[in-house]
Amino acid sequence: MAVVHTSLEGFEAEVMTASDALPVLVDFWAGWCAPCLVIAPILDQLAEQWQGRLRIVKVEVDQGENMKLAGRYRLRGFPTVILFYRREERGRFSGARSKAGIVEFLRKQLDDDYTP
Repeated sequence: MAVVHTSLEGFEAEVMTASDALPVLVDFWAGWCAPCLVIAPILDQLAEQWQGRLRIVKVEVDQGENMKLAGRYRLRGFPTVILFYRREERGRFSGARSKAGIVEFLRKQLDDDYTP
C-alpha cells in the first residue's frame, strides 16, 4: 500500500477510522522543511514493506485548513510523526529518523498490542 495523502477533511476517515483496524503512522510535514524531505522516502519504503500491517498517512500542515491539525495535536516542529492505533495516540517523534529508528519506535509503541 502506498503512502496516503490526506487533509483536515479526510483525517477522520483516513486516520482515526482506519486505526480501528491497523496502526496508522501520520507524518505531519511542511514543504519548506528539509528533514521532512529526508524522512519521506523512508516512509515510502516502510509503507511498501509493512503493506497491510501499517498505514502511513501524510498531511501537509502548512496549507490552509490543515493548519488546524497542527494546533489540535500541538505540533512544535516538523516533521512530527504520530502513531495512532485504535483511535488513540500511541507515541510521537519529531525530526528525521533512520529507517531502523522508525521501526524501533513502532515496535516499542506496539509491542504488546500488535505484531506486524
